[in-house]
Amino acid sequence: MTATLTATGLAAGHGHRTLFDGLNLIVAPGDVIGLVGPNGAGKTTLLRVLAGLDIPAAGTVGLSPAGASIGYLAQERDRGAETIIEQLRRRTGVSAATTRLDAATTDLAAGVAGADDRYGDAFEAWLDLGGADLDERAAIALTDVGLGSLADGADRTALATLSGGQAARVGLAALLLARFDMFLLDEPTNDLDLAGLDRLETFVAGLRAGCVVVSHDREFLARCATSIVEIDAAQGEIHRYGGGYDSYLAEREVRRRKARADYDEYADTLDALGDRARMQRGWSDKGVRNALRKAPDNDKILRKARAESSEKQAAKARQTERLIERLPEVSEPRKEWQLQYQIAAAPRGSAVAVSARGVRVARPGFTLGPIDVDVAAGDRIGITGPNGAGKSTLLAALLGRITPDQGTANLGHSVAVGEVDQAREVLASDPTTPLLARMEEMLPDQVPGDLRTLLAKFGLGADHVHRPMATLSPGERTRAALALLQARGVNLLVLDEPTNHLDLPAIEQLESALDTYDATVLLVSHDRRMLERVRLTRRWHLDAGRLSEL
Repeated sequence: MTATLTATGLAAGHGHRTLFDGLNLIVAPGDVIGLVGPNGAGKTTLLRVLAGLDIPAAGTVGLSPAGASIGYLAQERDRGAETIIEQLRRRTGVSAATTRLDAATTDLAAGVAGADDRYGDAFEAWLDLGGADLDERAAIALTDVGLGSLADGADRTALATLSGGQAARVGLAALLLARFDMFLLDEPTNDLDLAGLDRLETFVAGLRAGCVVVSHDREFLARCATSIVEIDAAQGEIHRYGGGYDSYLAEREVRRRKARADYDEYADTLDALGDRARMQRGWSDKGVRNALRKAPDNDKILRKARAESSEKQAAKARQTERLIERLPEVSEPRKEWQLQYQIAAAPRGSAVAVSARGVRVARPGFTLGPIDVDVAAGDRIGITGPNGAGKSTLLAALLGRITPDQGTANLGHSVAVGEVDQAREVLASDPTTPLLARMEEMLPDQVPGDLRTLLAKFGLGADHVHRPMATLSPGERTRAALALLQARGVNLLVLDEPTNHLDLPAIEQLESALDTYDATVLLVSHDRRMLERVRLTRRWHLDAGRLSEL
């Protein structure tokens, strides 16, 4: 069935902090609404409220028809002990529907009053969600996303044994299998390769159901979103823009320029009226003093004329003050927090930053290499390839973090490496260590006060610095890793999917920082706009363990 979701006057917050207030939203069949805003603005909270998982501080959420199904597909960091098929059943809603159906069946067999109606409803919901043939369709979906080799063992293979890219593709398979009447998607593009992104875009663009999606992939939003809802944390406002992401950017810039112009006009008018009122009051006061001081006692006519003139000036002043009171107030646009990011470059090392000869790395079912490459100082190399092709393994071999089964890889003399790895583990060797303490270990020459200031520039304030690394969100760990790079001088910068979990303004700041960074760069990314905008001198493509230069 098709469904319409209506949110009216929604408000939510954490503690004393309001995330959003007075939010009104209608999601009709076929709508694809891109939900954007900085990290911490409340995007995930809003999705959870729309899904009925969290209770709003104010407002209501309605679904028509009331029995329609909502699928909330959240970001999942902990893959736990679930098997592939167990995750597919859970994320498609079939597991929960099966549990309800089993409970209704038990009640029906026991002759519980009303059990026949509950059984009928539960059975219908189970069928609508695709429970009858999910396992058969799962094999097709896994093959469709490039995991056909795992299809036969889907009931035995644990998610924890898969790579990040493979786990992302299992999540994509769950989405392709889902038969919800309304979709709420939280960062579905994370860790997907270009083929996975194309498959996701085709699915979302072809949905008959309504969809609200949180994503920091600008190209995905540009291709799929029919409208954009922005949670403007700086202004405490909600804005909806018709059209896709590029239209949103243009309209947002026009709105911001108008807001600034409106405020400037208001401030100028207020200043001018204030100056006029003060001048008129001054003339009135001066006129009274002159009338009392200069007029002779017997010159009543002149004294009266001066007094009347002063009263006229006072009346004008009061009139001007009433104009000020009636002037519609325009709030000054607040500047949103932005990551002001620069990458510190160490002195240049040897002419060859990295060299590899005959490097082979063997893993069960996968072999990387042989790899023969030289990375010259100053090379800026973009690395692409499908999930599971060996990109992270290649980086680990080149940097000496793993020992090749064959061949050798060496860093050049005086090469200082700075890395943001895909799992964001640079700072998290001990997940129980607080963020500030870990930064002190990594940067022993800096005093804690300076490190606090540095982290604050990356949006990591007093609420973050004493938290264990394991409790930080992926976005917070990414910003912490970038802060570390800013503090350390490096001449070989290695970034493995750096845009994952960063908000849109931070991604743009990172692109700007990369453009001004004048040293060697190895950039692994599936962010199509980043690959277009960042200055690159070479392109590598890795597929099935084989490296080619484009």
